[in-house]
Amino acid sequence: MTNVPFLDLKAQHQSVQNEIAAAIAAVMDRSAFAGGPFAEQFETEFAEFCHCRYAVGVGSGTEALGLTLLTLGIGRGDEVITVPNTFIATAEAISFCGATPVFTDIDEATHTLNPRLLKAAITPRTRAIIPVHIFGQPADMDPILEIARAYRLFVVEDACQAHGAEYKGRRTGSLGDAGCFSFYPGKNLGACGEAGAVVTDQADIAAKIRMLRDHGQSEKYRHHLVGWNARMDGIQGAVLSVKLKHLEKWNAARRANAGFYRELLGNRAGLLLPGEAEYARHVYHIYAVRVQNRDALISALAEDGIFCGIHYPVPIHLTEAYQGLGYGRGSFPVAEKCAEELVSLPMFPELRKEQIEQVADELMRAADCRQEAL
Repeated sequence: MTNVPFLDLKAQHQSVQNEIAAAIAAVMDRSAFAGGPFAEQFETEFAEFCHCRYAVGVGSGTEALGLTLLTLGIGRGDEVITVPNTFIATAEAISFCGATPVFTDIDEATHTLNPRLLKAAITPRTRAIIPVHIFGQPADMDPILEIARAYRLFVVEDACQAHGAEYKGRRTGSLGDAGCFSFYPGKNLGACGEAGAVVTDQADIAAKIRMLRDHGQSEKYRHHLVGWNARMDGIQGAVLSVKLKHLEKWNAARRANAGFYRELLGNRAGLLLPGEAEYARHVYHIYAVRVQNRDALISALAEDGIFCGIHYPVPIHLTEAYQGLGYGRGSFPVAEKCAEELVSLPMFPELRKEQIEQVADELMRAADCRQEAL
């Protein structure tokens, strides 16, 4: 029996090693390290992939979110609605603009923003909504967009875990005013370091983000805005161009792996598997199942050489960083319950069938042991 890692970046990089080496060598030959032609080429390719007119490369997914909110004029005294079951960067981007995050609970089946609860969170200070396409599952965008139009709110998609996912045949990132992506190495489309991008169909949004990411300048030493240094590295642009060519194949492998997990685990009592919403093409950045006694189960699996993850054990409203918002335990019961029960199983395109079988066998055995102990 061999170990099954939660994630195996080495396996992916070995499959494109020669392509990546050639891409990096090309950047080195031209010394195009900060922004430049390789980042611009990726922007063109990624905009086309997302079915958007524009893509603007930046230094991280956090910067993509923050610069987008600044571009939309979000600032002090404003509120932005999002969900508490996401990486803290979603809320940080709101805070760093001077605005206040306002949370609403999630749909239990999809783990995404529950549109039925959205209106109750809107106040006269609300300026924008950030639905999060969590784990690769798109949020239910039509009702979110309808409410946003009615209240004249911006919609910024947090698509940092949903590269290539689709909502009713449309790519995530292309549905709201802008879509924000992270290319952190472990993502479905991951750089060899930090990188991010904003996609949009609106020329004014793209133009302003380009200025903000480059110290507020439209050209060298022409500073129209107080900006920041958030350019994409040329090497990351070149690497991402290589990997983008393989993304559809890798996403298809993730979906096949998810189907095999479901085939093996689908009738298992005590396990709640991730579903794919009727409207969605899920890309399974994370394959998170809900279980009882999660921590003991993870420990038992680790003893058998199977390594899992947890996303995210503490909802943002219960973190120390956001205690000042005044939320407490019980404020968002679905998100809190999911935070206690979700365990992320190994999931990456190169995961082999025999590895999935090993995970499923050991998971069911460990779950049986837990039930007997109870």
